[in-house]
Amino acid sequence: MTYYYFLLLLIPCILLSLWASVRVKTAFRTYQNVANRSHMTGYDTAVLLLRNNGVTDVRVGRISGELSDHFDPSKKLVNLSQATYGSASVGAVAVAAHEIGHVMQKEKGYLPYKIRTALVPVTNIGSRLALPVLLVGMIIMLFSYSPIGEYFVYAGVGLYGLSTLFMLATLPVEFDASRRANKMLVAEGILTQEESCGAKKVLSAAALTYVASLLVSLVYFLRFLFVVLSLTGRRR
Repeated sequence: MTYYYFLLLLIPCILLSLWASVRVKTAFRTYQNVANRSHMTGYDTAVLLLRNNGVTDVRVGRISGELSDHFDPSKKLVNLSQATYGSASVGAVAVAAHEIGHVMQKEKGYLPYKIRTALVPVTNIGSRLALPVLLVGMIIMLFSYSPIGEYFVYAGVGLYGLSTLFMLATLPVEFDASRRANKMLVAEGILTQEESCGAKKVLSAAALTYVASLLVSLVYFLRFLFVVLSLTGRRR
């Protein structure tokens, strides 16, 4: 019965995730066809915002794809996708400004950004170790009544949950980057107030994908936790 409850929670979250993905692509492609009045490309926007905010050690590069834009703090590099880099559209400058928003979070020491950055290596390790640690704990529990096995099992659950924690930490970072982007675009005259409404639609749709991903991850984590608690409860 609990499996059906799990599906009852999971299916709506997956549908929300699919809808969010379609929505962000639709919004981006819609405003990718709307030229901005300043004729600034995504590259122009990124360079201007970096310069006007006094950031001189971050480069702007180009990568393939669509909506693959990201800021790599370790390389001090803003990578703009092919669809963003040379396009003078409302959608392109919105995405470019969002990535500069992340740069400014790093420059200003924005606390949620620092927390998410600190979680990256921990989450990567946790995702690799979660199942092995859990399996070791289960094996110990099969052959011994020592509480050590349970400790391993709970450690595995904690490691598994780090990915959900990371997604939770990501939400305020993404929303704040979008807020900074809209503010900078209007303040620097790259977009008019009217055009910024289109930019907000693109960035709001993108933010929804993070919300959906968090919900899916949370449901899986709760299912995982319930199964583990059931197994350890039966042992007792």
